[in-house]
Amino acid sequence: MRFDGMLKEWSEDRGVGLITPQHGGAPIFVHVSAFPRDTRRLKLGERVSFEIESDADGTKRAVNVRRAGDRSAHPDRPQPGRAREARRSAGRPLGGIVIALALLAAAGYGWMQYAGAGSDSPPPAPAGALDAPKVSPAARFRCDGRTQCSEMTSCEEAKFFLKSCAGAQLDPDNNGIPCEQEWCTTRLPR
Repeated sequence: MRFDGMLKEWSEDRGVGLITPQHGGAPIFVHVSAFPRDTRRLKLGERVSFEIESDADGTKRAVNVRRAGDRSAHPDRPQPGRAREARRSAGRPLGGIVIALALLAAAGYGWMQYAGAGSDSPPPAPAGALDAPKVSPAARFRCDGRTQCSEMTSCEEAKFFLKSCAGAQLDPDNNGIPCEQEWCTTRLPR
């Protein structure tokens, strides 16, 4: 049930005040969150309408406070154009979220495709896949005519080509470590 009253006290810095009910009785506590969100400052003596709610300990407070003269001061009365506007905007928030999630999913999928486009290696095994069979280098790489370190994509691939493919020029110092400058480098601790 809505009541009419007047803003008796207001503390701007704390956002709290008291409303004196028009029908008489004790002043009712009001918090700034009970007012609609607009930029107008509250004024002492301002006429308002409100509903009363009791806290768990029985303390009464004003809720759903409306300024007198606001078109929304009496929400029970139908207002022209409001129903149509409410129906039109009802699906917008959810629709916006769905669109944002779809765009985010598409961007993630595109990034995964882009990031994986340059690698010929299979995707890593899922975490916890202890029984996953190990894929041998012979199953992942094949002799395809590449012979230079600049044509390799990893140390493992260079080792496979040096061991398995004829004509590979990957170990100029013949020490058994291919592509030492590009791929199979080791860093020693200082």
